[in-house]
Amino acid sequence: MTTEKKAFVGVIGAGSFGLTVANLLSHNVKVLLFARKPEVVQQINEHHFFENVVISRQVTATNDPKYLADHCTLLFPVISSDAFRAVMQLFGPYLKPSHLIIHATKGFDIAIHDEDITAGKLRKEHIMTMSQVIKEETSVRRIGCLAGPNLAIEIMQGQPTATVIGSPFEEVIAIGKKVLSSDVFHVFGTSDLLGAEFAGGLKNIFALGSGLITGKGLGKNIQAMLLTRGLMEMIYIGKAFGAGARTFIGTAGIGDLIATGTSENSRNFSFGYKLGQGENRKNLIANTPELAEGIRTLYIFHHLALKLKLRLPITKMLYQVIYEDFEFSEALNYLITYPYDVDVDILF
Repeated sequence: MTTEKKAFVGVIGAGSFGLTVANLLSHNVKVLLFARKPEVVQQINEHHFFENVVISRQVTATNDPKYLADHCTLLFPVISSDAFRAVMQLFGPYLKPSHLIIHATKGFDIAIHDEDITAGKLRKEHIMTMSQVIKEETSVRRIGCLAGPNLAIEIMQGQPTATVIGSPFEEVIAIGKKVLSSDVFHVFGTSDLLGAEFAGGLKNIFALGSGLITGKGLGKNIQAMLLTRGLMEMIYIGKAFGAGARTFIGTAGIGDLIATGTSENSRNFSFGYKLGQGENRKNLIANTPELAEGIRTLYIFHHLALKLKLRLPITKMLYQVIYEDFEFSEALNYLITYPYDVDVDILF
């Protein structure tokens, strides 16, 4: 399959990373960008500028899901996890098995209410990746995900980086590489879609924690410990859902974890940093224009770990500090003295 069969590649979502993906694609193809609000569509089409981002003239915006689906074979949904299912339901009637979807959402869909989660009713089957949501809400089956590291501001500046497309379909990886690759943007592929989705979603928990300890004034030694031990927790959780370890120690796993867990340009690191500086979690959520996925992901997987009796000490302490106002110094002491058996006890 080639992109020439249709005039455009579609991007769904006009947030910071949606605009970034649209500009990346515009080097190789024409792009249709979906935004819900007519005023956003008008701003982009008339001025090619939105949210302090200069947008390529190869990008045309629309708020008509049917128009986008009719004109694009390949779609990139780039929307927050809490809105993902609703958007797929919106597009579902217009999508066909001939479409291909590569999503770029780093989070999870939860089929249970928060009060039921807190009550201990959360089970593995309640937690779905975005590819599973796409399968439920549309007829599309050739699905992939765009994994990290993908810090939008660095990509917009033209800085060199690499990303990973995860998909069991070789043609999805091939067409994704074709439309995204450039001299400064290298695309790897992996058949482990599940591992790529879990790595991309779970790393936000530990990026949040890395920002928190940095905001508390701590240094690189403890940050390195948190990120490396956090990687082990990511692998434990992934394995509980059937994902292997390989993807977690590659670009989509440790690569994305390093970038997201050390950069002030990362929403999750910045959110954690502000928490460490003493800002209130609820106020931060209310005043943050784009979701820091790690907050929601931390809540979900802490409660799942309790249900499955998974040993996730960093996740446990981050939850207690962020959601239960547990004393930070006590949490840190707990982690420093935690009886880890060996340094690395899980590989492939």
